[in-house]
Amino acid sequence: DAHATFVGVFARDHGAVVPGRLVVSAKSWLCHPGVDRTAALLPWHGAADVARWSPVEISSRYLAHLRQAWDFKFPAHSLARQDVILTVPASFDEVARELTVAAAVQAGLPHVVLVEEPQAAFYAWLHDQKKGWESQVRPGQKILVCDIGGGTSDFTLIHVRRTAEGKAHFHRIAVGEHLILGGDNLDLALAHHVERKMMGDQKMEPRRWGSLVRLCRAVKETLLGPKSPENVTISLPGGGSRLIGGATQVEITREEVQRVLVDGFLPRVAIEERPTTRRSGFQEFGLPYAPDPAITKYLAAFLIAHRHAGEEATADESDNGARPDIVLFNGGFFESPVLSARLLEVLSDWFSRSDKPRWSPIVLPNARLDLAVSRGAAHYGMVRRGHGQRISGGSAQTYYIGVETAESDDHSAVCLLPAGLEEGQSVDLSQQPFNLLIRQPVEFPLYVSSVRTTDMAGAIVRVDPMQMVSLPPIRTVLQSGRKAAADWVAVTLHARRTEIGTLDLWCAEVTGDRRWRLQFDVRAAGKPGMQTHDATAETEGFVDQAIVEACAMLIRQSFEKSGATGITDRPEGLVKRLELATGMMRAEWPSSLMRSFWEVLLEVEAGRKFSAEHEARWLNLVGFSLRPGYGLAVDDWRVAQTWRMQSSKVVHAKNELCRAEWWVLWRRIAGGLTAGQQHTLAEPLLATLRTFLRKAGTAKGSPLGYGPHEGSEIFRLLGAMELLPAASKIELGEMLFYFVARDRAVALRDAAAWAFGRLGSRVPVYGPLNALVDADAVEGWARRLMDLPQLPEKALFSLVQMVRLTGDRYRDVSPELREAVAARMESLAAPTHFVKLVRCGGDLEADEQKLAFGESLPRGLRIE
Repeated sequence: DAHATFVGVFARDHGAVVPGRLVVSAKSWLCHPGVDRTAALLPWHGAADVARWSPVEISSRYLAHLRQAWDFKFPAHSLARQDVILTVPASFDEVARELTVAAAVQAGLPHVVLVEEPQAAFYAWLHDQKKGWESQVRPGQKILVCDIGGGTSDFTLIHVRRTAEGKAHFHRIAVGEHLILGGDNLDLALAHHVERKMMGDQKMEPRRWGSLVRLCRAVKETLLGPKSPENVTISLPGGGSRLIGGATQVEITREEVQRVLVDGFLPRVAIEERPTTRRSGFQEFGLPYAPDPAITKYLAAFLIAHRHAGEEATADESDNGARPDIVLFNGGFFESPVLSARLLEVLSDWFSRSDKPRWSPIVLPNARLDLAVSRGAAHYGMVRRGHGQRISGGSAQTYYIGVETAESDDHSAVCLLPAGLEEGQSVDLSQQPFNLLIRQPVEFPLYVSSVRTTDMAGAIVRVDPMQMVSLPPIRTVLQSGRKAAADWVAVTLHARRTEIGTLDLWCAEVTGDRRWRLQFDVRAAGKPGMQTHDATAETEGFVDQAIVEACAMLIRQSFEKSGATGITDRPEGLVKRLELATGMMRAEWPSSLMRSFWEVLLEVEAGRKFSAEHEARWLNLVGFSLRPGYGLAVDDWRVAQTWRMQSSKVVHAKNELCRAEWWVLWRRIAGGLTAGQQHTLAEPLLATLRTFLRKAGTAKGSPLGYGPHEGSEIFRLLGAMELLPAASKIELGEMLFYFVARDRAVALRDAAAWAFGRLGSRVPVYGPLNALVDADAVEGWARRLMDLPQLPEKALFSLVQMVRLTGDRYRDVSPELREAVAARMESLAAPTHFVKLVRCGGDLEADEQKLAFGESLPRGLRIE
């Protein structure tokens, strides 16, 4: 079966032989904010003929495999009828937890409860100790659970407290931030080291690199394991026709591995040192790895940040409050005694004193680092039924919802769920009414903090981005009755930690019985760059309301009839009139002002029917006011409202200017369109191009059917659709090259060149990385551009976009091609920064951002 899938040991082992068919790190992808977690993108760098699935679907398939195995073994007690405990990293945010639950339901497991993995590991220790645990801990002690697996590093602090009966019980007091940093990073680091030994400054092609990474995993486990040899030899097969005779061998010593991995990831640092914020360079697999590889720095920051947690019961006040008394190691990372010994050494260095004997923490035994989490989850299931010692503490994070206050212009938030809230507990802010806007699109910003654990429910605080992390906001229209007019309603907020570990929010009317549920839109996790709203566009400032109203009047005067005299102002001079009213050139208009223009324009949409001039100006200004389709609160709703007119098409369809402005509108807001909407726009245009090119080789030729102006705007629209499937982009690229190489109409040729470069860009403007065209295809395109007898001037930046260095071998074209392009550009006296981008990479300058986007960007917005 060409579509057969396998889960487990066979998949892992055989996948090392065919890495283009192997899916790994699904849990890390499930919490990756930079991709559409509901889109079919795994395996990330899969072979061209391999079907792809979303991180949610992959997680569901894992669970479905377990359900089927259980049901085969226990046919009379199907797993769907059981309570299933699912483990998640302690640092999983609400969206990742919601998606985990969704994956379970999709797998046929409706009764699930979430438990954090470090807690599960500690539950496993409790289970192994039976009643003996009581003699190994005492009230006042702090227990550090250090859980490092293949993909993540999770830190948790558990405090031992005394009950009223004088017995010890456990209270989880802190969890660390989410870190995609673990054994996979060690494999990558060692592979980079071996690659340099084998290749010098050159990079391996991706398929050999994938094999090398998996070989390095085995080398790591061997040389960092117990009774390791002094060295091993890595033999990497050649590629292509040199598969047999082209193998490369290199010897790796135990000292090398310890220097690269132990010193690199567990360096001896002072407890005051903090992780750097520079990018690590480990972008090979598309995951947002932690910027600093030094796990010990993250641990130091975690211990210091929570040094006061639980200190009220600490017996010895002279001890550093950050010091843990007990350590429990968990995860495959600590299968290596070298790594666990180094981490204990660093901990001892931090808290030992010169005037006292060297201190070391008590280390709890963990006989099965690979199974402790699953065994602990099973034990937790028994604890929920009253059998065994429960870890209290509830949520380790504090949750907030954004509010507007009359006292402050700062971004403020009210504490919704304080840290420590147990599953099933609720918070009612009944003494604190809020005004809620209904029947209008609204956004509820959400924040979470694992540092601010003392804020009380109802407290209004200033949003501090250093301590509070944005979650995907809740965006909705709260309806009530049949009325359409917006209204303000006094409400109180109610929040609850559900039994399965997710968040539930409600607004209840103060003087009535209306209630609205605010649901997490997990689909927002599928819009990279738009899933969290940081209000950067709003920080440009808001124009005085009197100016906004004056501009609204000017727009109405251009698109509404006024008594017997008809239209007051002609539409051609509207932009100039708006510039005079605002005192700003249109490129200086803040996004908030332009969105107010959009609101009025949609109200007067009927005015575009008056004449072709009215429609052209209306379409032009709508697109300009809403570009790029994202960046401001509820822009997704604005784009959805604009999309409604798509079915009505152009009113003055015989006018080429109106038709051209129609395509300009959708190109300008393409970043806010869904993949389905982009497909709806693109497919009829692609069909027209297919027909034209099929007949283009005939003796008489075949007219394209579009004038140069309209045709060029169609090309630009198609190039801006970054959410089209890669296969459609490749087909489109082949068709566009025809016009780049042959068309005598300069407008069509230049637009085709721009779209060609945008399709092959190595750095998307707004789309996810999984939507990029494969590097092999783009390399072919770039070579064909280079082979043209005369390279069009507008194609220079297209080449820059196609071959620009990113540092990701899976995105980058070959070094040889990059150097050839750079040399060609130098011979053509191209801008020096073009050459730098090709050879060295880097960020786009302001003019280059304008080139990449296709026109000026709104103020405050930049692209990479």
